[in-house]
Amino acid sequence: MKQQLDILLCEDDPNLGKLLSDFLNRKGYNATWAQDGAEGVRQFRVGSYDFVILDVMMPVKDGYQVAEEIRGLNRHVPILFLTAKSQREDTLQGFKVGADDYMTKPFSMDELEMRIEAILRRSAALPDTEDEVEELTIGLYAYDYNRQELRVNDQAQRLTTKENELLFLLTKSKNALLEREFALNAIWGDANYFNGRSMDVYIAKLRKHLKEDSRVEILNVHGKGFKLIAD
Repeated sequence: MKQQLDILLCEDDPNLGKLLSDFLNRKGYNATWAQDGAEGVRQFRVGSYDFVILDVMMPVKDGYQVAEEIRGLNRHVPILFLTAKSQREDTLQGFKVGADDYMTKPFSMDELEMRIEAILRRSAALPDTEDEVEELTIGLYAYDYNRQELRVNDQAQRLTTKENELLFLLTKSKNALLEREFALNAIWGDANYFNGRSMDVYIAKLRKHLKEDSRVEILNVHGKGFKLIAD
């Protein structure tokens, strides 16, 4: 039996919104439909949701704005973007504000269900949000997964959700290979081209965060993945 999840759907197109809402409810989810971005934020504040689906182009507040506000309230709830745009810049902007994945319209209902399930499965490789993970050491750095924080020399660097999850996988396999496809499936739910480009962006960000210790490196292992070199 499918786990019953509460899904917040933000879609301003009345026909598509009703279609998606009805489909999700038939599949055993509890779907709440908001028809603009501001209503979506209001619903998220008063409800308790396990998953969020956001249309990018919405009135009052667009999907990017809604995602940023939701991330300010909950760092971990999965977010799936629906977009009519296929440009690389738009998808990367979605990842930067905390999206877990995106779908380009038009799409099939079966594909939507598969994407939701894939995003939910990624948690198998990462700690549950309720679990307390002990503080980890990366060279001179103290890494707190639960607080999404990296500290060195009395300075703290706040990590985004994607940075945090990627650094956790790198740290757990410290000085050993983290396979690229495994990390993509664990964090993004799919090892496709756009997700791969997004991961490369986050690897570059992590390298900047770790630059205070010259002994710490994130190496590219060509065709295979990455290796975090650290004491």
